[in-house]
Amino acid sequence: MSEGHPILQFGTSRFLQAHVDLFVSEAAEGGEALGGITVVQSTANPASTLRTQALANAEGFEVIVRGLINGLPMEVRKTCRSVREALHAATDWPTVRERMRGPVQVVVSNTGDSGWSLLPDDGPGLLAEEAAAPASFPAKLLVLLHDRWQARPDAELTLLPCELVSRNGEMLRNLVVALARQWQCAPVFVDWLQMRPVWANSLVDRIVSEALEPVGAVAEPYALWAVEAQPRLQLPCRHPAIVLTDDLMRHERLKLFLLNLGQQRVAQRPPGGRHDRAAGHAGPRPAGAA
Repeated sequence: MSEGHPILQFGTSRFLQAHVDLFVSEAAEGGEALGGITVVQSTANPASTLRTQALANAEGFEVIVRGLINGLPMEVRKTCRSVREALHAATDWPTVRERMRGPVQVVVSNTGDSGWSLLPDDGPGLLAEEAAAPASFPAKLLVLLHDRWQARPDAELTLLPCELVSRNGEMLRNLVVALARQWQCAPVFVDWLQMRPVWANSLVDRIVSEALEPVGAVAEPYALWAVEAQPRLQLPCRHPAIVLTDDLMRHERLKLFLLNLGQQRVAQRPPGGRHDRAAGHAGPRPAGAA
């Protein structure tokens, strides 16, 4: 079995396939990516399970980029080859924990509308070596970060949530730190959680209109991943659609303006004129994992 890859991704959605996964694949062609991606399915959704199985067995998947460029229609079919391993948290949890203790440098997530919800069955006993996977994503992340702290406390690590929550890196950090305190974790670990990993605030935007079966997606040409600059930040790759910025709020305001305008246009269309934005919604909740 593989010893792991530098990018750990929570979520199997068509958005991630056409955004993060495709960016890394395209960047790797020019030697501009950290390396491959290990995808982790974090829910029991049957559709996600089918995608995970396809990702685990396939040697790449298709992303169709279709839309208008300078007013002219275009369609390009791309093969995304960045996903090297696909795991299911419920059945492969020891392997997921092993990956986090090893080569992971960047953690990416897009876990759905309820992905950050805490669940009462999760508790500190799940930190034990032989414990099953926690039910909630924040508890999964806490266990993995605890493993990382024990195994490689000085190794660089960046967390890049893609959920559409304002200041999403800070919000996720605060949630995980609060959970660590609730579980009565060692104060030195709680300090490490706040200070050592880089919790990056970012904003994603891409219209991903449909899924391909069993895996793959159809997306429009425009794409953006705006990431707030900070010391020790690691990106999974260099890509024209990834923008490092000191003013993330400007990109949020621009996205809200364009999205709201687009929604008004959709509302004015005749019945049957559908236009999906699979990246998520303007508002406080995480992006939908389509």
